[in-house]
Amino acid sequence: MEPTSRRVPGSTGFDLHLLEWSTEGVPLLLLHGFGNEAHIWDDFAPAVAPYYRTLALDHRGHGDSGWDPEGRYAIDCYVDDVEAVTAELDIERLVLVGHSLGGRVSTVFAGRHPERVAGLVLVDIGPELDARGILRISQETTSSVSPVFDTPEEYARLLSLHYPAATAQAIQRMARHGLRQRDDGRYELKQDPVLRGAMSSAETEAAVREESLVEEQWEALRKIPAPTLVVRGAASDVFAPDVADRMADDVLQNGHLAVVAQAGHSVMTDNPDGFRSAVTAFVLADEEAQPAPGQPR
Repeated sequence: MEPTSRRVPGSTGFDLHLLEWSTEGVPLLLLHGFGNEAHIWDDFAPAVAPYYRTLALDHRGHGDSGWDPEGRYAIDCYVDDVEAVTAELDIERLVLVGHSLGGRVSTVFAGRHPERVAGLVLVDIGPELDARGILRISQETTSSVSPVFDTPEEYARLLSLHYPAATAQAIQRMARHGLRQRDDGRYELKQDPVLRGAMSSAETEAAVREESLVEEQWEALRKIPAPTLVVRGAASDVFAPDVADRMADDVLQNGHLAVVAQAGHSVMTDNPDGFRSAVTAFVLADEEAQPAPGQPR
């Protein structure tokens, strides 16, 4: 199943890129993590497309979305984009599935608009992050600022080091969709260099420890009445087990936890089958998930 590619206006005057697998049913919006793009969901989206209007957004500065000329990449800017996109598509109530950065965006959006969220899936992300994973990610990011590659295969080899548990198919897809070819025939990342250059260890650790940001995330979770699935990769170095347990058991009003074996932080690329099973069992159990017209039950 191949998605349709669309462009929609964001919140600050430039277009964002969107993939759409189906057009009927309750909307389900997929939000990727930092440094990824909408095709990260290619293994998962077809499983829910018969039941939901399934869409995936490229965040600003990522994939085929526009780059912000003023470098506005705070969480609130991404949330504003989700508000703008859903307004443009006439989406009022929806299910959100967000990984990493996309999960934080989903959390803030759901805290702002709890009445609009029919369901929520947070993939390997919570208000408090494990410093081990943040240090690893920041080192990977800053070690390859504005990289240029002779071939997509060269980038795929680098990705295999950064995503050691990912499937070969996922690595090849990330390399294919994460690059654009330059006039000289070489390939460069689609991600805005402003983002790649901003992830120093010191800046990242300071952001993680910022009490106001952490508390904002916890407070948003407390406001969400919708069924919420917290997904953790069993080998994640970003999302600690005690944080996941607290979210699902103590903070969320209707929280559930799924731990996916043989997966680290990038759960959907490390164990696509396990991720698909855990999330579809949750979203298809929702009473709102009825097959779209013309689709089999």
